[in-house]
Amino acid sequence: MPRIDFLLLALAVSGVAFSAPLITATAAPAVAIAFWRNCIATGVLSPIALLRHRAELRAMSRRTVLLCLAAGAFLALHFAMWLPSLRMTSIASSTALCTVTPLWTTLYLRLRGHHIPRMVWIGSATAFAGVLVLTGVDFSTDTRALAGDALALGAGMAASGYFLLGSEVRRTASTIAYTYVCYATTAVLLLVACVASGQALTGYSGSTWLKIVLLTGAAQFLGHSLSNRVVRTLGPSLVSTAILMETPGAALIGAVWLGQMPPVAVYPAVGLVLIGLLVVIRGQRRT
Repeated sequence: MPRIDFLLLALAVSGVAFSAPLITATAAPAVAIAFWRNCIATGVLSPIALLRHRAELRAMSRRTVLLCLAAGAFLALHFAMWLPSLRMTSIASSTALCTVTPLWTTLYLRLRGHHIPRMVWIGSATAFAGVLVLTGVDFSTDTRALAGDALALGAGMAASGYFLLGSEVRRTASTIAYTYVCYATTAVLLLVACVASGQALTGYSGSTWLKIVLLTGAAQFLGHSLSNRVVRTLGPSLVSTAILMETPGAALIGAVWLGQMPPVAVYPAVGLVLIGLLVVIRGQRRT
């Protein structure tokens, strides 16, 4: 394994870890932030997709296009729930609950008749126990925080659908072609949501626009793109395990940069979630 890939993976984890604190610190409506993040990403990808992948885009089957559109819809739903949750509950709680995506993926595969190893079930139970503790802590402190937890959980479910559909599309489509159609779909749907809800899309300060650009670069390109780059050499198990560090990383950045210190009981709950997800990933790797 090239050493450079481990460095790239560390940069990817750093990129996604900055996502939640940047969103929290950006003085713009949550869904509008999500729209501009995907709009900018689509704009950057457009020259590459339309010049180098035009033939592939034209040759996409109807099924592939529909899967890309569905993945974009799930991604829009993910953003529409997760970003507002960061304004309602702590960064640590929201990020931890949103990263339980492997639990929903495991449940979906079981419903499809796939065999689930015992180690995966043990990890799922551990992570779910952490979820219960986390939501219990927030319920005891603030019902608004509990609503934020519910949104974060829903965002994790939507992300699971996005990943499952994306993995199916990637069997036949390149990364650029898939992400271009997916991000464009997400941007359009979020634009509709912003207009329907009356969220302001302009009139922000210069520092707010800078944070939106930094968010797009850190999370969308640095985080996601580098993860996709190194997964071929390091393997999905190692990459997905490393990405779990987003939760403690985001919590630490939020505490140092924003002074956001959640209740002490949140930390062991987050620890349970991370341990459970780590066991799930190891169980899936053995399978």
